[in-house]
Amino acid sequence: MTSNTKEEKSSVHYKFFVSGRWRNRDNVLDLTQKIREKDYKVYCFLETSNSVKGNNDDPEQDMQLFEKLDWRNDPYVKEVFQNDMNGEKSSDAFIMLLPAGKSCHIEAGVAYGLGKKCILIGEQKEAESLYLIFKESYNSVEEFLKTI
Repeated sequence: MTSNTKEEKSSVHYKFFVSGRWRNRDNVLDLTQKIREKDYKVYCFLETSNSVKGNNDDPEQDMQLFEKLDWRNDPYVKEVFQNDMNGEKSSDAFIMLLPAGKSCHIEAGVAYGLGKKCILIGEQKEAESLYLIFKESYNSVEEFLKTI
């Protein structure tokens, strides 16, 4: 797994910013690796040194610990935020892998506001008007990978 350090983020340009749900981390990491195998630079929030704390095999336990932090005042949470925003600003395109959590949806709005190309991967079963920010939509990772 490639780690994104602060130094890398300030000077590296990424083709894709991959976002998804922490609890879906295995699939997010798998997508990230498959994109890299096609020789693209990828920012993935799971690989930063300051991502969600925890080394549990169960992502649910890690997330429960993270969600208990004082998000307004905890310097660790602020560092996670800044790290991810820098990665997003340094990327050409934003990928949301479903299922996606609250943070991922906020990041999608940021990407859209920054004029980034927004890509949705996964089946969105019900109508959601704001998903029109996604200029490309794929039902599966495999379907997306065929296009890059």
